Parts: sequence; structure tokens; C-alpha cells
Amino acid sequence: MIYSGTMPKQFVFDTNSLISAALTPQSTNRRALDKALQLGELAISEAGLDELTEVLFRKKFDRYFLHDEERWTIVRKIEQGSAVYVPTIQITDCRDPKDNKFLELAVTAQADCLITGDADLLVLHPFRLIPILNAGDFLTVF
Repeated sequence: MIYSGTMPKQFVFDTNSLISAALTPQSTNRRALDKALQLGELAISEAGLDELTEVLFRKKFDRYFLHDEERWTIVRKIEQGSAVYVPTIQITDCRDPKDNKFLELAVTAQADCLITGDADLLVLHPFRLIPILNAGDFLTVF
């Protein structure tokens, strides 16, 4: 993307927060996502998109969708509405190794905040000066 002037604020949402925002329009995660999009844009990586796709297609989410195309629409909307980054660093600081991809993305994107409900990430707040907040705290702070 080409920007004139200052770069928009960058926000990273973990997979569970994105899914909650997509499936529950009245959720705190949805309000946080809407606010993040008002303030700036989402930052996402291929690893994050892959995980989002894999999780959305789990059997436990069948009750939310009549057709697989609805799931693909969510993935495409998030991908098209985000700045896609290729993390250039490897981070191993999270006690859940699967969550390191969100830290790598946040650092690479110079994110203004990482939004998550995951205790394994929240315990690292702040991480390299990047706030890690749950959706409710994000709404209060931002």
C-alpha cells in the first residue's frame, strides 16, 4: 500500500478475537474490531490467515453457517481489509508457541496494539512497547 502522510495505526487481532467479532455482531470483540478499523487498519500475516481459515472450517462452527461460501466471505473480507505483512523476525517468548506468530506480526507491523483474550499473550503486556489488551480494555484505552 502507498500512503501519503502518516501511516495509519496498525492493530493485530488474534484468531479467536477475529472469529468472535465475525460470528457475534454484538460482542465486545466486534466493537473492538469496528473501533480499530475506525482508527486505522488490521495487520495480518499469511500464518494468521491460514489459522483463521482452518479454525473457521472446524466442525464446531457448522451451526453458524449454511454454506462454506459464508466462511470464505469472512476470510476474504479480513484479507482485503487488512495490511498483509510477512514477519521478518522469529520470536519465541510466548509460553504457547502457536501464539508467537501474533507477536512476530505485531513487531513487524509496528502495531499500536495486539488485541486478544488469550492469557498466554496477555501476560506479556506490554511486549516490546506494544500494548497487549483484551477487547474490553482496548475499547477503554483507545
